[in-house]
Amino acid sequence: MTQYQGDLRCPEDARLAILVSRWNARITDALLDGALRALADHGVPEDAVDVVRLPGAWELPVAAARLAAAGQHAAILALGCVIRGDTRHYEQVADGCAEGLMRVALDFGVPVLNGVLAVERFEDAEARAGGRAGNKGEEVAVTALAMADLMERLP
Repeated sequence: MTQYQGDLRCPEDARLAILVSRWNARITDALLDGALRALADHGVPEDAVDVVRLPGAWELPVAAARLAAAGQHAAILALGCVIRGDTRHYEQVADGCAEGLMRVALDFGVPVLNGVLAVERFEDAEARAGGRAGNKGEEVAVTALAMADLMERLP
């Protein structure tokens, strides 16, 4: 039986892209810091990472598609934060973003990691952006490394 598993290392000469929503910047900046720290801790050189800042979570899939089509990145990390408000807008943005990111991954065969927080309250976002529940940016970065390596190994 052949088994495949990605290691927590970036394939040699690989580039990673981190797309970051500017909406809820206090949270998304913390997610970005966590992602960059995790990548550095796993030996990814700073010059192998492209950071793209976007207005909000809704814009993440179209930027991810552009980068995936260019074929220059081993993985794309999407970071954002959508907080429930008084309207359905929260659900439309969070669901549409998640579906769009998955579509990019499937259409282009590039790992696209969803680090977009969809939370009820600002305090919930703080907890997941370096607070008591860890840092989703770190988690997404580690997963991106494993997936980029795994994609190199798969037939």
